[in-house]
Amino acid sequence: MVAAEDPTHSETKGKVKADPSGAEAKDVDETATAILKKKKKPNSLIVTDATNDDNSIIALSNNTMETLQLFRGDTVLVKGKKRKDTVLIVLADDDLDDGSARINRVVRHNLRVKHGDVITVHPCPDIKYVSLFSTIGNLIAS
Repeated sequence: MVAAEDPTHSETKGKVKADPSGAEAKDVDETATAILKKKKKPNSLIVTDATNDDNSIIALSNNTMETLQLFRGDTVLVKGKKRKDTVLIVLADDDLDDGSARINRVVRHNLRVKHGDVITVHPCPDIKYVSLFSTIGNLIAS
């Protein structure tokens, strides 16, 4: 029996896929609406400009803080680009959108990020408060 005459041959062959990766062809272009979709990572936040001049503060919305299980005054590890990271203190901001974070210009420079870039925020509960901090400068002998 020839394959063209076999009735099961045409059923098992199926339709040809348009995508070269083997996935089903999609009728809707999802790249145009990708920014409107909900993020899959709740700890990835978009950088916006800070309203205060404190270099140790990150402002988050109340819903974002609740999602990440953070409270006002908690310390978080913030990771930026080029493997740069810093530790900041969380404050609540009612005017901020969900999925955004307000950080200062100095902190943005330290993290190597700009407005609209994505940072990741991780809770850092093992940092203790410091009561006294002193530095010893370099002594140059002549």
